[in-house]
Amino acid sequence: MSAVIAARGLTKRYGKNTAVDHIDFEIPAGRIVGLIGPNGSGKTTTLKAALGLIPFEGELSVLGKDPRTERDALMEDVCFIADVAILPRWLRVRDALDFVEGIHPRFSRAKAEAYLARTKLGADQKVKQMSKGMIVQLHLALVMAIDAKLLVLDEPTLGLDIMYRKQFYQHLLEDYFDEGKTIVITTHQVEEVEHILSDLMFIRDGKIVLASTMDEIGQRYTELMVGPDKVGAANALGPIDKRTVFGKSVMLFDGVPRAQLDVLGETRNPSVADLFVATMKGMYA
Repeated sequence: MSAVIAARGLTKRYGKNTAVDHIDFEIPAGRIVGLIGPNGSGKTTTLKAALGLIPFEGELSVLGKDPRTERDALMEDVCFIADVAILPRWLRVRDALDFVEGIHPRFSRAKAEAYLARTKLGADQKVKQMSKGMIVQLHLALVMAIDAKLLVLDEPTLGLDIMYRKQFYQHLLEDYFDEGKTIVITTHQVEEVEHILSDLMFIRDGKIVLASTMDEIGQRYTELMVGPDKVGAANALGPIDKRTVFGKSVMLFDGVPRAQLDVLGETRNPSVADLFVATMKGMYA
């Protein structure tokens, strides 16, 4: 199957600043991809290019369309949740449902109402009466009720407490995602999405520094906790990162066979957060 998103030499400059620097990547259908990077790394710019919101250089195909010239047709199959949901303060919940139902042919009012039934939002409640988390919930209900082939989520749970964040990702898997849909997520709360991701992309300084499936990452990277007596032997194997926990050294290895590490100490698969920190070291110096 052809890629849902395919980029070749994708570049975006703002004056002298290069936000995205000649990146290549492909995202197949039926995947949940985490696009992870620090602030200013280029992740939101990459998403904006894919959505046809900004001009860019290079080649970019989204669902077989060029977002620069075919955006109207493209958006019939794409949903987007930005990091800040801006809705008019006078808008009532029922008005929002009426509006989206009137403009999008693939909107299911029943799905939106079913999602809202799990919240404390009432049909006559106005945006100005809602907390930030409730506004985000309304926005999510509207967008998730659209039967889109590609769902782009840019910090989708910003403003929600931990209970609502967990519920959102649960609903995303149970009520929205299937093999015909593709989801791209950016978030700083990587621990909360790690369990749903099929693929991971790290972006740093406008360049993709890691692009892999979660299965490949599990096979490629190993974290080793080693005692003082085995530190020298572990160091000889070339760890890509080291830290100390409770007096023991924790080392991260790339491509070293796990059997070779098991004899030195306790091994495990690194978390996405630990892998991210190791990859991005020096960014916050």
